[in-house]
Amino acid sequence: MGLSRVRAVFFDLDNTLIDTAGASRRGMLEVIKLLQSKYHYKEEAEVICDKVQVKLSKECFHPYSTCITDVRTSHWEEAIQETRGGADNRKLAEECYFLWKSTRLQHMTLAEDVKAMLTELRKEVRLLLLTNGDRQTQREKIEACACQSYFDAIVVGGEQKEEKPAPSIFYHCCDLLGVQPGDCVMVGDTLETDIQGGLNAGLKATVWINKSGKVPLTPSPMPHYMVSSVLELPALLQSIDCKVSISV
Repeated sequence: MGLSRVRAVFFDLDNTLIDTAGASRRGMLEVIKLLQSKYHYKEEAEVICDKVQVKLSKECFHPYSTCITDVRTSHWEEAIQETRGGADNRKLAEECYFLWKSTRLQHMTLAEDVKAMLTELRKEVRLLLLTNGDRQTQREKIEACACQSYFDAIVVGGEQKEEKPAPSIFYHCCDLLGVQPGDCVMVGDTLETDIQGGLNAGLKATVWINKSGKVPLTPSPMPHYMVSSVLELPALLQSIDCKVSISV
């Protein structure tokens, strides 16, 4: 780590600044209600949603050759088919997908204390949002939580040649802000992408948001710092800068 002060902070979006997992759960609950009340799927409703959740967690697609709407509607179609049998039901799959998606987006919000933190931090350092994922999906989330005005730049992995943890996307972020990797801190909840990526790119520091308090398994990437909430970041940045002052 260099002896320069922190000049820029890169933030992950999902489950770092917004509660994507919680919003997704709310979406699933709405679909369960729909399937039970309108279609009389009793216990099958939860089974279908559980299957979709598994498919989402294993999702892998090439953004230039597939449409995320088609991919995710197919998750629902397959889950219904696997659970209920019978003929494919694309229409019901679309109804489930769009209900889940719209409910999820409604609950993707920046909390007031997070907004206040970003506003204050931006007076001192440059802020950049760096999120992996499909272009359409991530841009819809960014729009839904109205976070654009809090950042100097926004970079979506699905719009770049490589996503986190590739060093190239971090160097692109540095170029956008006119800073060096050694001036920057990466903040995120995922060890394999956010933390490993920050380490790969030689950033000044990586900060892991570890809400559950779990201990990282070796050989997981080891973050420089670990906090339970993104709201602990301002105090942590002060201590990092303080160490620099003492070193100098």
